[in-house]
This record gives sequence, C-alpha cells and structure tokens, in this order.
Amino acid sequence: MRAPVLILPAVLALAACNSADRSAKDLQNAADTAGGALSNAAADVGNAANDAGDTLSRGIDNLGNNLDNATADIVSHDGWVGRWKGVEGTHLTIAKGNEPGHYKLTMQYTLDDKGVFDGHSTVEGIVFTRPDGKQVLTASDGDSIGLKYLAGKKDCLKVKDGEGYCRD
Repeated sequence: MRAPVLILPAVLALAACNSADRSAKDLQNAADTAGGALSNAAADVGNAANDAGDTLSRGIDNLGNNLDNATADIVSHDGWVGRWKGVEGTHLTIAKGNEPGHYKLTMQYTLDDKGVFDGHSTVEGIVFTRPDGKQVLTASDGDSIGLKYLAGKKDCLKVKDGEGYCRD
C-alpha cells in the first residue's frame, strides 16, 4: 500500500505544475492582448495625427489659393492714373494708393466743391464716396457724359450724367 501513498504527492505536484503552467500561459496571453491593444492605440494616435496634419496642410493650400485668387480678382485701373479735365475749371487727378486696386482721387467736381477721396477698383470702375454720396467712376466718351464741351472726345471718365472728365 506504500505505492499509492507515493503516487499521491506526485499527482498533486503534477497538478500544481499544470495549474502554474496554465496561469503563466493565461498571464502571457493577457500581456500579449494588452500589448496588442497598446500597439493599436499608438497606431490610431499616429494615424489621427497624420490625418490632422493632412487636413491642416490642405487648409493652408486652400488659403494660399484663395489669396492668389483674391489678388488676381483685383481689377486694375492704373491706366486711368493722371490728370483729367472737366468743364468750367473742374478737374480730376487719380493717383495710385498704398495697395493694389486702391486710388486717391483729387477733384474739383463743382465750381464750389472739391476734395480728396479714397477709391478702390471694381469691375465697373473706381468706387469712392464724397459728401454727395457713393459714386462710381467709369470709362466713357464725351458724348455719353452729356456736356457740350466734352462732346466728341473719346478718352473720358464719367461720374454721372453731367459730370465727367476727359484727357486732351
């Protein structure tokens, strides 16, 4: 009966080893799973950072394109820079402003009214405001201004009917 007594401790020792092996394998599996999750999380953060960088880069490129388009959309009326004569002592002098598409208009626009006004380019002409309201200076000829003295002239600028300036 001695043999069964010796086998029992061996069986118990073997069972303990199997249990320890299983626990070690379970622990290894848990560590592998945690490591995989951590690796996936790091990859997700890296991908999100790359996506954010790409989005920022596209935004900067779009902003640059929009600025290029805005600059290209500025209509130049630099050909109008200089002195223009009206009737009865009225006159207009156009000078370039500090920015593209901006102008300084110095004018004697009636016998009694004169001033210096800031204007800016539009497709229609140079827009400016003076005490009698918002005005648009447009390319014209003398006949469409409606003043006898300017009739027949070809290189003119018109503010409104009855007010215009031509080059000789």
